[in-house]
Amino acid sequence: MFVDQVKVHIKAGKGGDGLVSFRHEKYVAYGGPFGGDGGNGGDVIFEADPGMTTLLDLRYHRKVIATPGEKGKNKKMHGANGEHKVVKVPLGTIVKRSDNNQVLADLTKPHQRQVVAHGGRGGRGNWHFRSSHNTAPKYAEQGVLGEEFDCIVELRVLADVGLVGFPSVGKSTFLDAVSKARPEIGDYPFTTITPNVGVVQTGDGRSFVLADLPGLIEGASDGKGLGHQFLRHIERCRVIIHIIDMGAEDGRDPLKDYEVINNELKSYQIRLLERPQIVVANKMDMENAEENVRRFKEKYPDIPVYETTTIIHEGLDPVLRKAADLLATTPVFPITEDTGETGVMYTFEEKKKDIIIEKVEDGVWNVSGPRLERVFDINKLNTEEDFYLFANKMRYLGIDTALREAGCQDGDTVRLLGFEFEFIEN
Repeated sequence: MFVDQVKVHIKAGKGGDGLVSFRHEKYVAYGGPFGGDGGNGGDVIFEADPGMTTLLDLRYHRKVIATPGEKGKNKKMHGANGEHKVVKVPLGTIVKRSDNNQVLADLTKPHQRQVVAHGGRGGRGNWHFRSSHNTAPKYAEQGVLGEEFDCIVELRVLADVGLVGFPSVGKSTFLDAVSKARPEIGDYPFTTITPNVGVVQTGDGRSFVLADLPGLIEGASDGKGLGHQFLRHIERCRVIIHIIDMGAEDGRDPLKDYEVINNELKSYQIRLLERPQIVVANKMDMENAEENVRRFKEKYPDIPVYETTTIIHEGLDPVLRKAADLLATTPVFPITEDTGETGVMYTFEEKKKDIIIEKVEDGVWNVSGPRLERVFDINKLNTEEDFYLFANKMRYLGIDTALREAGCQDGDTVRLLGFEFEFIEN
């Protein structure tokens, strides 16, 4: 079964809690705090596996959970870090968050790895909090929760050239004739219901990857027929071979077919018409083929037409040579997500900064960040120890350093998650 889109729940490991412990040994007076740090939670990592061709495994394992870190141990010993969860997927897989469509990974190289969800940091043991004012701290940090969210995993077939056209125009026959791929071939519509890929070699020794995609119909970009499910697979293709049934075997007008398919490619969010296109007039052995080619050339005099009869392997080599020529001069097209006015490139974004410092006005600063809510629980600031932990956590995360670098001065007001406090340099 071919599966090219799956929704999964991702959960990275929680960081282990720090330990509250004290040194109790003979002849060691006032041993002091001795609790170790918790281990970091495991990451969720996606890896491109060249041996895989479908996302079928994820269809039956929709929860991906990494191992949490261990709690800190006595004698300042660090708890074990959680094991990373590695998910193997086919080449061409894209992982994006389901809530905001942010692309987390675009895996196009063999064995390429990308961290999709980061594990939580382990909490510090109580020995970190000793000071001249508090020689026996009876508290330690809790581990930070790992990142958790739903994401969409999509497979977009890696191919240099894509075959498009109406159902039953001869795309599968074309792929079968020029490669060792053996797609299903039949004299009925929608014979191809999954993308088929084959390696093609031209007569002069050049080679490329060719994909036969399910037939498109009018309205495919709006979700009609089968082809709308696979338009995204064309996104990675640098060249498109547009096959037209010039014999009009199904009673359709070939010129109308050409216009309809191009309109669907144009309507799709990735602007597929920007890719170079080779027009192939197939089934030239049919009775009306010559007349339809003449009409096509009259209407589109500037578009070269390659006449073929794929069932007897006639006229194929010029098409392959032209495709190889175009590939040599055509760059890789960025994959974009339509957002209305502009497109957002499908490239991996580095992990966003955890600390964002903004100056609200003179003497007033705002601190924000994507993970601060999980690091700080303002509702637990009830005791002196809570505030002490709060201040130490700010130093540990580098918030006080970031404030100083931004220009925050002693006595300024700092806002963090709705809480205000006075900044005091140390």
